[in-house]
Amino acid sequence: MFLRSFFKKKSKTIPRKFINNSFGSYEVIVPWEISEVREVPSYIPKPSYSQTLIPRDGPKKPEIKDKNQIQSMKDSCNFAKKILTYIKQYIKPGITTDELDAIVHEMIISNGAYPSPLNYKGFPKSICTSINNVACHGIPDKRPLVKGDILNIDVTVYLHGYHGDCSKMFEVEECDDEAKRLINITELCLKNAIDICKPNENFSSIGNIIEETANKNGYSIIPVFAGHGIGTYFHGPPDIFHFGLSLEEFSL
Repeated sequence: MFLRSFFKKKSKTIPRKFINNSFGSYEVIVPWEISEVREVPSYIPKPSYSQTLIPRDGPKKPEIKDKNQIQSMKDSCNFAKKILTYIKQYIKPGITTDELDAIVHEMIISNGAYPSPLNYKGFPKSICTSINNVACHGIPDKRPLVKGDILNIDVTVYLHGYHGDCSKMFEVEECDDEAKRLINITELCLKNAIDICKPNENFSSIGNIIEETANKNGYSIIPVFAGHGIGTYFHGPPDIFHFGLSLEEFSL
C-alpha cells in the first residue's frame, strides 16, 4: 500500500543523469518535487477510497456484465479517451507532468467525474505519468519535460459509478528512432492481443501473443505488472498477464 509519508516533497534541485546505451541517449528519471493533493468538490460522487485511501474489495471471480453495465463502462471509457486526446496539445518541452495533472484534474471534475487514481491506496495525483525508464504508474511532479522524452499518460475516471481506464504513449516533440520503435512495437503488442480476443479464448493467450510479438522484435516483458478487470471497482479479476503461460501455469 502507498503511504502518504512516501510522497514527501523532494528538493527542488535534482541532479540529472543521462546515459547512452542500446536503447539510445536519454535521461534516467528520478522523483522530483510534487505539489499538494488537489481537491474534488463535495457534490461529485466518489469511490470508496476517496477518504479512507482503502478500496473496497472487488468481486472474487470475473464479473459478467449486463448491457446496462457495459454501456456505463463505455461512457466512462469514452470520457477517459477524450481526455487523452485533449491533453496531447499540451505535451511539449518545458511543461511539467504536475501541470498536465492539473489540466486533466480540472477537466475531469468539471464534467462531474472523479479522477480514479487520486487517493487510491494513497496515490497523490489524478493521473499517472511514466517518462522514459519509468515502466508504470509514475507520479506527476515538477520535472519539466524535455525534447526527446517519451511519456505514457494513464487516465482513469469514475463516472456514474463506473471506472473507465486507458493510457497512451506520447513523444515530447520528437524522440529518437529507437524510442519510436519501442512505441510502435508496444502498440503492435496491444493490437495483436486485442485481435485474438473472442468468446471462449483463454486469457493466457493474451500474454502469449504479447510476449511472442515483443520477443520477435527484440524486446522483453516486465512481468511484475498485469492487466485487470474493472467496473464499479478500480481493480478486480481477471488478472491479465503480459507474458506467456501454459494453461497449467495460468491456473495455479
